[in-house]
Amino acid sequence: MSLQLSTTVRNATLDAIESTIGTAPTLEVRTGAPPANCAAADSGTVLATMTLPSDWMAAAASGAKGLSGTWQDASADAAGTAAHFRIKVSGTCHIQGTCTVSGGGGDLTFDNAVFTVGQQINITGFTITAGGA
Repeated sequence: MSLQLSTTVRNATLDAIESTIGTAPTLEVRTGAPPANCAAADSGTVLATMTLPSDWMAAAASGAKGLSGTWQDASADAAGTAAHFRIKVSGTCHIQGTCTVSGGGGDLTFDNAVFTVGQQINITGFTITAGGA
């Protein structure tokens, strides 16, 4: 039998992610494949960088936690196709994953994943789901 956790424990684990990372993380949207893990060096070109809202994740419910507030960059830094992201504090990566357009199966989704310089970037979805259900 695999390890199972109550919804209460899964929600508490998810809520600890936001409180551990803090109230002012930055989100970097990058081209190319994500590094092997958060400890690995950055890869790809930075397309957009934004400071997330101070309450950047909603309260966990039913073992999942979604974005809160508006995740948006008024002006893309470079042109290219968004492929992965990193959420950082003081240059240290704490979360990374893949990017796609809405419905494309990525961990972070956009209304448009092909950026041009100066384009407004709109994040349409981001959810973390705890294992052990």
